[in-house]
Amino acid sequence: MRTLQSNRRFAVAPMMEWTDRHCRFFHRLLTRRALLYTEMLTTGAVLHGDRARLLRYDPAEHPLALQLGGSDPRALAACARIGAELGFDEINLNAGCPSDRVQDGRFGACLMAEPALVGDCVAAMKSAVAIPVTVKCRIGIDAQDPEQALEIFAQAVERAGADALVVHARKAWLKGLSPKENREVPPLDYDRVYRLKRAHPRLTVVLNGGIGGVEDALLHLAYVDGVMMGRAAYQEPWRLVAVDAAVFGETPAFASAKEAATALIPYIERELANGTRLHAVTRHLHGLFRAVPGARAFRRALAGAATSPQAGAELLGAALALVSDRLPDRDGELAHIAA
Repeated sequence: MRTLQSNRRFAVAPMMEWTDRHCRFFHRLLTRRALLYTEMLTTGAVLHGDRARLLRYDPAEHPLALQLGGSDPRALAACARIGAELGFDEINLNAGCPSDRVQDGRFGACLMAEPALVGDCVAAMKSAVAIPVTVKCRIGIDAQDPEQALEIFAQAVERAGADALVVHARKAWLKGLSPKENREVPPLDYDRVYRLKRAHPRLTVVLNGGIGGVEDALLHLAYVDGVMMGRAAYQEPWRLVAVDAAVFGETPAFASAKEAATALIPYIERELANGTRLHAVTRHLHGLFRAVPGARAFRRALAGAATSPQAGAELLGAALALVSDRLPDRDGELAHIAA
């Protein structure tokens, strides 16, 4: 019997303005097993915003985690309860985002300076729901020593009953670096995350940051319980086709990214009938055919969807026809791209 714990062996990271419901539905066609995450939603948005729109998802997206941003234990508990009632499989607390807006709201990476508060937040959510509660963090912030800071933080969330700790293996510099720079400039320290797992054998530790492909993920899985891929999964989604076989030992739903994209057409037709514009879905496919003949023509065809409110699902079919079925003589991962 499958458990959410097994799905945590590979996850696609929550990414603002990227991992919306259309993106997640497409990613689910590429991998049946990876754990998917929503974009971060603040407690204020969940409690007072357009809940039907913000928390909407397709049942096919399961297993699916809801990521929350906040620092008030009572508000987080209320949001966790809402998420559980709506059928999400996990609630994740964001303690890793370094943006100014997030800092102003006293959540995200700045929470690494308040491990006791994070523990209180986790405990409140755990008492409110029966589904797993997890935390995503950095190895430290600003002048913190990662050896000490991450250990104290991990102790706090483990005592509170967190079901997993997802660690982006970089520091976050809250002053002086932009959110983009914070994803690239601070050096990766995978060994620090490995040491954390050795020190906390009962805590599920998931590694995030700089995972460039499934082969990278397999190397890290020798030291941690799971890996989380971010930008590589979004910018080159063809990589996800290899996940089910390589990580979970299962046959993927589709043999290639081209087959999966073709299977997206009925979803697009349903969404268009409900008023969604084609570009809202196809914008997530632009990196699907790296190094395959016809990839540039495919991207241009999809870009055209942004200019026409009347664009239909047939545009994707026509764009896919521009992509060669002949694969380039490159590394083995590329064999999953085209049909």
